[in-house]
Amino acid sequence: MSGLDQTTCLPCRGGEPPLTAEQMQPLLAEVPEWRVVERDGIARVERTFTFPDFAAAMRFAVRVGELAEQEQHHPDLHVAWGKVRVETWTHKIRGLHRNDFVLAAKTDRLFASEAA
Repeated sequence: MSGLDQTTCLPCRGGEPPLTAEQMQPLLAEVPEWRVVERDGIARVERTFTFPDFAAAMRFAVRVGELAEQEQHHPDLHVAWGKVRVETWTHKIRGLHRNDFVLAAKTDRLFASEAA
């Protein structure tokens, strides 16, 4: 796993600028299965995880929710049969912050531990 999954999300003050595309590159390299998308004019990072059934997808979504509470950084979770899409961005700055990539890395670690 990346070094990002060994850190914690830090409180983000409003007024900080969102990460630039250049600043995102090394962070994206640490979470290669995540992609940056833009919705409603706001950059977000997301990944879809697959599971054998709805129940497994729901269990993972709940665990991601517990992780989000620990980190005090809350993604949008989209649950469907056999899939969970995790989408995160920092609302206070209307864009991406390092915290979004920390949460992505920790979510990847969580997924890897479930597959083991």
